[in-house]
Amino acid sequence: MYTIKEEREIEPETFAHLVSSTLYEKRFGPYFIEPVIAGLSKATNKPFIASADTIGCLNFAKDFVVCGTATDKLFGVAESLWEPDLEPEDLFETISQTLMNAVDRDAFSGWGAIVHVITPEKVVTRQLRSRMD
Repeated sequence: MYTIKEEREIEPETFAHLVSSTLYEKRFGPYFIEPVIAGLSKATNKPFIASADTIGCLNFAKDFVVCGTATDKLFGVAESLWEPDLEPEDLFETISQTLMNAVDRDAFSGWGAIVHVITPEKVVTRQLRSRMD
């Protein structure tokens, strides 16, 4: 709808504010999600990453964001593995190791994850499977 009304693609930062206002609108009967919004700016290909809590409070970051039931476990591993300017394969490996280590230590986190690595040329999507016990 945004593309039809504005006659342009939505920027990641604009989309983050749209998600935030939608979550805040439902704050008394919230959607129980903590979204991570990521993308590349159309003009500069500069990466954008943000997260929101269940009532829409945005957290903008230059390095990484984490959310969910394993937040404290994700922070520790992500801080030790993440480096600036990683190549797509190295970034995937960093994300995968971070997620798998945290999921293995948190029973509520589920049985795996889906990782999307966004580059100017393409979006690579891979599925991770973890322990199922």
